[in-house]
Amino acid sequence: MTVKIRKLVTVMEAVEQDAGRKVVPAAVRVCCAALIRNPFAGRFAEDLEELMVTGADLGDVLARRCLALSGLKPEAIQSYGKAAMVGEAGEIEHAAAILHPRLGAPLRDVLGGGKALVPSSKKMGGPGDMLDVPLGHKDAAYVRSHFDGMPVRIADGPRDDEILVAIALAPTGRPLPRVGGLEHDAVVGVDGLR
Repeated sequence: MTVKIRKLVTVMEAVEQDAGRKVVPAAVRVCCAALIRNPFAGRFAEDLEELMVTGADLGDVLARRCLALSGLKPEAIQSYGKAAMVGEAGEIEHAAAILHPRLGAPLRDVLGGGKALVPSSKKMGGPGDMLDVPLGHKDAAYVRSHFDGMPVRIADGPRDDEILVAIALAPTGRPLPRVGGLEHDAVVGVDGLR
């Protein structure tokens, strides 16, 4: 791996009760985030290849860390998502270079597949700002019960010359979903939609 990570943060939550009702199984979400140096902070660069390579490295590292620290197995994961926040000396395009061209394939490799697009978000911010990592079903984008998100915040980052990169994984959808639509057990998982 070529990227130097200043800090890794992993957060896991399990919703056991919601709206006065027991959630069975518990709605679990796990997020792993990395603070990395932005090699293009403060300057324009036409070629962002270095960040694209970094994205591929982080897709693998962050997914493996999520699984290792949560105890979840790859085959248990139903939802995934990715997000990045650039510090103020960076550009939104730097976040896009990390997330879009190459991060998804290594993430899918760790999980043993995933037909749907990996939902993503990008923003600019500073130390302590909240980054929301969107979640969606990994094999079928139309599974409404899995439209979700997980917030992550790191007190000392991203600094001006850093990027906060995060992925989130979940073995279930939202707690107590009831807005209808395609259900997880009916997913065909061929086209990434249904």
